[in-house]
Amino acid sequence: MSPLELPTTQTLELACSEGVVTITLARPEVRNAMSAAMVHELVGVFDAVRERRDVRAIVLQGSGGHFCAGGDIKDISAARSAPFASDDPDPIAVMNRRFGAALSTFNAAPQAVIAVCEGAVMGGGFGLACVADVTIAVEGAKFRLPETSLGITPAQIAPFIVQRVGLTHARRLAVTGARLDARDAVSLGIAHRYAADSQEAKLIVTQVIEEVRKCEPHAVAMTKELMLKVGALNLESVLDEAARDFGNAARSDAAVEGMTAFMQRRAPSWATPGEEPA
Repeated sequence: MSPLELPTTQTLELACSEGVVTITLARPEVRNAMSAAMVHELVGVFDAVRERRDVRAIVLQGSGGHFCAGGDIKDISAARSAPFASDDPDPIAVMNRRFGAALSTFNAAPQAVIAVCEGAVMGGGFGLACVADVTIAVEGAKFRLPETSLGITPAQIAPFIVQRVGLTHARRLAVTGARLDARDAVSLGIAHRYAADSQEAKLIVTQVIEEVRKCEPHAVAMTKELMLKVGALNLESVLDEAARDFGNAARSDAAVEGMTAFMQRRAPSWATPGEEPA
């Protein structure tokens, strides 16, 4: 088989060793918030290894002590300002749907996907944690769905969270914007393993990879494909509708207030006075 060629990236740091591709989200200045460029690059990496059965595992992690703080609000603001004809798709909905398509790509990867979650694991980062085959929650990690506190919806993330933890827990997380620590995430089933620190997380990753190497790669790919068929009926149509709803929500006065409050580090107008910003 020819040598693996990974794409050139600006927002990701990539490494490949002994059949393991490590992807490090590399926007530490914004706690690795996912820009449109980062989402595009992530998809490119997963596409590059999709047919490579010599790649046994993909490790997804963040830089600067954080996994991922969600989507980049600046991208949403830019899409809101972009002109479009009345009969054209809303650019906010289009951008949001691209992230859903990316989550579907990550979810369907034929290799074992391992996510190492530390620091901020919010919004889209929460979604990434929920599509990994093995998710490790490191002490100090803060899992949260902040979208409703911003006046928007966890549109492309919600279906994957429901699949991960069930409807009742997903609803509670969404309507309260609840914060979960690493042990909470394991208890709820968002994560599978707890690590006391980053060093222990590395040891767990090594252990998981050793376990993966004992499994035949084609069998792993076929088994994942089979399992993903369960409960996947109409998922893509749900994500299509969710993107349209997200676009409508993101253009509302409430969303403008929520995102402005977030950037100004204050509580939005509907929050209890004196409440700490997200």
